[in-house]
Amino acid sequence: MLRYSEDHEWIQLDGDIGTVGISPHAIEQLGDIVFIELPEAGATVSKGDAVAVFESVKAASDIYSPATGEITSVNEAMLDDLTSITPDRATESWLFKVKLSDTSELDEMMDEAAYAAMIS
Repeated sequence: MLRYSEDHEWIQLDGDIGTVGISPHAIEQLGDIVFIELPEAGATVSKGDAVAVFESVKAASDIYSPATGEITSVNEAMLDDLTSITPDRATESWLFKVKLSDTSELDEMMDEAAYAAMIS
């Protein structure tokens, strides 16, 4: 199950590993992506830390970690084709995986219905 932050990140938990990306709504708002800066694998992050940057023809936007933990991998492949980052493929366009220190941090996040209500 996907959980969403108020900053438009999503996370999907598998054990204590969370896969993180940005929502279709956020991708739509950004427009064409021209540059992405991803975090380093092995970095320790806290919930709410700015860990990545998306730049589009419209704006630059920080991407925040929805949880505290260690980044275990980053999706370097997405850097090869920025045009593949579309609202339709938002959940395929994951950014990084983080080994969570405390999975209960996700309890504060929204489910899909609550997120849809927030953005409407």
